[in-house]
Amino acid sequence: MRLLALPGCVTEHALASAQDVEDFEQELVDQYALAMVAAGLSDGHIGNSRAIVIEFARSLTCPLWEATPQDADRFLAEQRRLGRSLSTRAGKAGTLSVFYEFVVARYEGTIRRATGVQVEQPIDEYNRQSGASLGKIRVPPSDEEIDVLFTAWRESVPDARKYLPAARDYFAASLWRRLGLRISESVMLDIRDWRPDLGGFGKLHVRFGKGSRGRGPKPRLVPAINGADQLIDWWLAEVRPQYGADWADPDAPMLPSERGDHDLGRCGRARADVLRRTLTSQVDQWLPAWSGRMTPHVLRHYCASSLYAAGMDLKALQELLGHQWLATTSGYIHVRSDHIERAWDQANERVEDRFGQRRLAGPTMN
Repeated sequence: MRLLALPGCVTEHALASAQDVEDFEQELVDQYALAMVAAGLSDGHIGNSRAIVIEFARSLTCPLWEATPQDADRFLAEQRRLGRSLSTRAGKAGTLSVFYEFVVARYEGTIRRATGVQVEQPIDEYNRQSGASLGKIRVPPSDEEIDVLFTAWRESVPDARKYLPAARDYFAASLWRRLGLRISESVMLDIRDWRPDLGGFGKLHVRFGKGSRGRGPKPRLVPAINGADQLIDWWLAEVRPQYGADWADPDAPMLPSERGDHDLGRCGRARADVLRRTLTSQVDQWLPAWSGRMTPHVLRHYCASSLYAAGMDLKALQELLGHQWLATTSGYIHVRSDHIERAWDQANERVEDRFGQRRLAGPTMN
């Protein structure tokens, strides 16, 4: 057996034993992890990707570079038998697909020369999972339903047993409804992130936007449209100062907890699970038809749908929501748009007009 040297590595592998094969597999995984570090991916994403590749390797009866689509079929079928959700299976399939793209791109020739094996992509068009949205269309609530919920919620805040957290939770949900912020982005806002001096409405500096493929936070500036500017002014001027003197500290959280951070001398940060529970309880009370279905992400979908219906174009929505791909934004609004129906009506009107004009013109004389 010849020696196998990985480009950029100081070690050489003689694949003469099972241990050598295992060591070489580990080397490939480590090189993949190093490439992800170089690409700037987060530690959590890298660790999760390594774990999935290793899980797949342990399911095989052959080395990683000999895996076939049939091996992937068995692995994904076993994941389903174990009760893994569709989104989990899709995520694992996607991770394996990217790993094998890496191996083919960098080490296909090296592996073929050393072992005679042609590396194959085991995740193909037949076993590739379609994702969590397969068979599901996330239909957001109607404008009337949202108005019912938030009107009743707003009117209940002054009479709440604890006014401050009640006002905070209403404010947070209103950001999801009006600007489409993610809940994770909302809880990480600080007071300094409100910039009323930018643009015609002021802008929120969302510093912890969701990055793609684990690339860490993706910051963006979100204009306070859709009435959000008045909402933020109300919160910062009338409610937030009641939490304590830290309301003037630019590093203090915009959504504070009732408990203080004694080390920093200011309010702690509200937890996402608390905000979720409040939304659930308000929906159960004021909009029971949506009990068990309303989430912060549904309100994000509602925001996209309502703004699109009001005339905002897809590109602007993409920037507002912080999506990398326009296709992702399209998935947020197509269920609410009626452009197909309107195009159908307009086409029929044109046909009727054309035939009507022909009847009025009458027969022509040659």
